Parts: sequence; C-alpha cells; structure tokens
Amino acid sequence: MENNTITDINDIKETVGIPLVDNAKMSMRDVDVFYGEKQAIFGVSLDIGVNEVIAMIGPSGCGKSTFLRCLNRMNDTIEICKVTGQLHLEGQNIYDSKLDVVPLRARVGMVFQKPNPFPKSIYDNVAYGPRIHGLAARRADMDEIVETSLRKAGLWEEVKDRLHQPGTGLSGGQQQRLCIARTIAVSPEVILMDEPCSALDPIATAKIEELIDELSENFTIAIVTHSMQQAARVSHRTAYFHLGKLVEVNETEKVFTNPDHSLTEAYITGRFG
Repeated sequence: MENNTITDINDIKETVGIPLVDNAKMSMRDVDVFYGEKQAIFGVSLDIGVNEVIAMIGPSGCGKSTFLRCLNRMNDTIEICKVTGQLHLEGQNIYDSKLDVVPLRARVGMVFQKPNPFPKSIYDNVAYGPRIHGLAARRADMDEIVETSLRKAGLWEEVKDRLHQPGTGLSGGQQQRLCIARTIAVSPEVILMDEPCSALDPIATAKIEELIDELSENFTIAIVTHSMQQAARVSHRTAYFHLGKLVEVNETEKVFTNPDHSLTEAYITGRFG
C-alpha cells in the first residue's frame, strides 16, 4: 500500500515501543480519546522529559491538538469528550476524580493558537493568575511578578512605559508574548503551546521561537505545530501523529533526517499531509 493512500487507522501498523525518558515530567500510557462515538486518539503512550521541548507534528486532523489538550484537561470543557488511559504529572494521576483542575492548569499552562489577551491592561493580564491563586501578598510582590514574567516573555522593554494600557492594543506578536507572560506568571511546570505562531508574521514567529529556547531552561514545553521547519528549529524531540495514532517519536534531528517509519518519511518529504 502506498503511504499516501492510508486513510484507515487499522492500516497503520504498530511501530516502536513506548518512548521512555529517564527524567519524565509527564507520562502518558494507552491514552484513548472519544468525541461521542467517534474515537480521535488511539492508544498513545508518551513520556515528556524535564525541561524538554517536544514538538507534535502531523497532517491536519491527526489528533495532535486533541492529545495536547488532554495534558491539562482542557478537553473537560467539551461535554461529549471522554479520555481514558493513564496520564501522570510527576507520578500524580491528573484524571483523578478528586483532583482540582484549577491548580492543575496553573502547573500545566496553555498558550493558544490565536493570541487571546483579556480586555484588561497589560499589567492586569499578567497579574490575573497570581491574583486568583493568591501568589502575591503585597502590591510590590505583584509588581515583581509582572515585571519578571514580562521579562521572561521578552516583552518588558517594549511595554514597561504603558503597563496600564489595554493588552488588546499590542501587535499580534506582542499579544502572543503577553499571553506567554500571563501563563508563566503562575510559575507553571509545563507549558503547552497549540500552534502559537500560526497567526503571526515571520518576524514575530522568530521572536516566539527564540523565546521557546530560552523558556526551556526553566519549563517543560510541548508544542503542536503545522510547520515542520519550526519543529526542527525549536524542539529536542519530535512526535509524529497520523490518524489519531502516535507513529513515531525520536530525537528531532533523527525524525527529520532518518525516520524509523515510512509514514513519517512520507510526511516529512511532502508525499502527503
């Protein structure tokens, strides 16, 4: 069967075993996701290492964003969505019925495809999370959190003189960095990014990519991207999804130069996708 004719999940043969890492921050085993009767994710097992940047790539509709949203239970917001399997953050079952998702989403933050600053000032956008989580007892503490977060997001020098102007007045790339600052203001351990540059121009995209590299010193990052070039530039490992299955995960250089699976090679070389 030619690779570009594979349209049935059953045609994808099992490949490599569970891609273990020595210092896993998050561990997923046999994850299935259903939207009503329709299954979207099939038996995905994956480890994400501490301070690792892992990119998830694959054709549109292959399940990469659906899987990413499992990692901080964003799929809970979809009534017909059901997630099964084991998903752990440092050994803790994040789908435990007793687990409060609010602190979970502080530990596992998310940056979305389209910049979505709140209709508040730049300062209040960043301060929002620390306020609701009670992270700053005094105004001076909050000021420090806001400045530190904006500096980490590479935005402080551009906005320090207009902190009380609306965040929505920034350019698209600045808005996305503001959303990243808002995410890291609550000191997450993991940052999920769902195509964070798809709405940005090349210059803004380059700034976000530089930022991802800097943030990986302190955070574990999982990024879904439609750009193979971006995955090659920013990630340590790359996971290739096809029709809801994890086909291959490996060091990024290997995936792009010598993939283990013919499906991965077909996608990388542009024979389908």
